Formats: sequence, structure tokens, C-alpha cells
Amino acid sequence: MNFFQEAKSLLKVNIRDYGMYIALFVIMLTFTILTDGLFMSSRNISNLLDATGYIAVLAVGMTLVIVIRHIDLSVGFAAGFMGAIAAIMLSQLGVPVYFTIPIILILGIVIGMFNGVLVASVGIPAFVSSLAAMLIFRGALLQVTEKTGTIIVKDDTFNALGNGYLPSLGQIAGLNVLALILGALVILYFVYAEISKRGQKIKYKFDVPSNKIFAVKLVFVSAIIAYVTWILAGYNGFSWTVVITLLVVAIYHFLTTKTVLGRHIYAVGSNPEAAHLSGINVKKITYIVFGSMGMLSALSGILYTARLQSATTTAGTLFELDAIAAAYVGGVSAAGGVGKVTGSIIGAVVMASLSSGMNLLGVGISYQYMIRGAVLALAVIFDVMTRRKRA
Repeated sequence: MNFFQEAKSLLKVNIRDYGMYIALFVIMLTFTILTDGLFMSSRNISNLLDATGYIAVLAVGMTLVIVIRHIDLSVGFAAGFMGAIAAIMLSQLGVPVYFTIPIILILGIVIGMFNGVLVASVGIPAFVSSLAAMLIFRGALLQVTEKTGTIIVKDDTFNALGNGYLPSLGQIAGLNVLALILGALVILYFVYAEISKRGQKIKYKFDVPSNKIFAVKLVFVSAIIAYVTWILAGYNGFSWTVVITLLVVAIYHFLTTKTVLGRHIYAVGSNPEAAHLSGINVKKITYIVFGSMGMLSALSGILYTARLQSATTTAGTLFELDAIAAAYVGGVSAAGGVGKVTGSIIGAVVMASLSSGMNLLGVGISYQYMIRGAVLALAVIFDVMTRRKRA
């Protein structure tokens, strides 16, 4: 099999994984051409990634919830409510930021676990229980913000989470040195991880792509990382929002791919009955996944509040729909058992890129909603058709 035949075969077999990357590339190329390069400017890409952060964090948790065949509609207003509680603690109660953030994250876990108990132990469908929770948090958010309407946060350390950047070690040709160093480290880690994974597969006699295909993959992905790093280094470097989002993705990617817990989550999603018969505690997995979702909702609320430097009565509106859309566009299956947290991040960037590009082109908000809805529908149709072909 020659190089092109092998590449075509790999693309066909892994179209579910590669499709989202192709879609992102096409979207970015299209908007770059239509905006005369403005879309790919350092400032726009930096703002796009910062605006994606709080949705991307939610999308990671939502991916696992959908993987185990459930849904959580409460995450948006839960994030808004917990962001408001953080603002109250910082501005009105004078609680230091180093205590506020852990307390809010723990509160998120408790809230998420409560949802998990309703679903796993009481037997309430996740759609109904999370819908009830959404209404509760919507009311709670209005209650805590009704006196002032907006709670201003003046803590610079907290606000830096949504607006600050990693400190620069200097400039080289107008580029942020620390950003360049971090980008180089990411590339080195990626190459090392891929070579190690390939070595393990060869050791246990698994099929692996040819050396040429493997080399092309390393060069292509490394070039993308280098290009994004170069763009960000041309502005202010890596923001704290991007760093936090990448850390969340890295941790959850490790948990879902390298641990027993991760294997159990996908086993429950693939077939809950079979998982139970094989000795997996399905209720426990459900608790953990919903508790995780609650914690990530809290983190999303923190990032959003820090970005606005305030808590508002409308915080969290439609966050849950954006997170669900990002998860589906990123490749999670509506049937459960399939989906990657790395894919959900790409899905979040795809949706954010659509919004950013259409804003730059002056597309009306009504058309923006219709186009984003069409993209979501196409992602689900693609998922259904892919499963039919494999069946």
C-alpha cells in the first residue's frame, strides 16, 4: 500500500476523529479569506480562545455526562450562580481569593453529586432532574443579584484568571519569549508521547501506521502547535484562561485514557447492564461523573465572572446549550460510550470560531443562531450515519 492509499484508508477508518479537525481547518481558512486575514490576527485568536475557555471547561464535563448516556441542563445557571457566590464572597464578605476558589469548587462538587443522587439512586431521568436544577439555580442567581443587579469584583488576582496573561520573560522580534518556550515544550511532549505510544503498540504487536504516515502526523500537528504559539506570542502570550483550560483537558484526558476509572466510565456508557454484571458500580460512576460536572460548572462560573469582573443576573444563559453543542460537534455519540475530551475542546473552538468569524463579517445575530444550529444538526447527522456504516 503506497503513502496516499494508506492515508486515505486511515482517514476513512478514523473519519469520526479527523472530521472535526478538517471542519475547523475549513472554517478558519474560509473566515481568514473573507476577512482579509483579520480572523487569524494575534488579537482575534487570543480573544477567541479566551472567550472559549468557560464553555470549553463545561464541554469537557458534558462530554463525560453524555458518554454515560445522560444530560445536564443545569450547568449554565449553576455556573452563573456559583460565579455570583464567588463575587459575593470576594466583594461583600472579604474572603481571600485563595479560600474563595476552593470553596466554590467544593460547592460545585456537592451540587453535582446531588444531581447524581437524583439520577442514580432516586431514578429520576437526568433531563428532568437537571431541568429542575436549572430552574432552581436560575431563581437562586436572581435572588443573590436582585439588590444590585450586578456585583462588581475588584480583586485583581481573581480577575486575572479571566483577563490576565502569563508574565513575559522578554521579547524576541516582538514575540513573547515565555509563550515560545511553552509552545516548544508542548511540541516536545507531544512528539515524546506519540513515539512512546507507538513503541508500546509495536511491543505488543498492534497495527501501527507506516513510518512515513507517522512522521507526517508528527510534523503536521507540531506545525499547528507552533503556528498557534507564534500567533499568541505576537500578542500577549498565553492567558491564564487558556492555561487553565489546557490543564483541565490534560487531566481529564489522562483520567479517561490511562486509568481504571476512565475505562469504567466508557464501559457504563457502552452498556450499563453489561457493566453492572461485570462488577462495575454504575451508581458510583454516575455520582463521580455528575460531581465532576458540578466542579467544572463552578470553574466555568469562576472564569466567566473573572472575565466580566462582575456577576450579573444573566450569567450562565445558554451556557449548557453551547457546552452540549461543543461536545456533539467534538465527536461525542448520542448513543453513549463514545467521545473524547480533546474532541470537545475542538468542538468548542469550532463553535467559537463560527461566532467570531460571523461577528467580523457583520452577520446578524438571527442568522448566527440559525447557522450554529445547522452545524450542530450536521454533527449529529454525521454521528448517526457513521454508526450506521459501522453497523
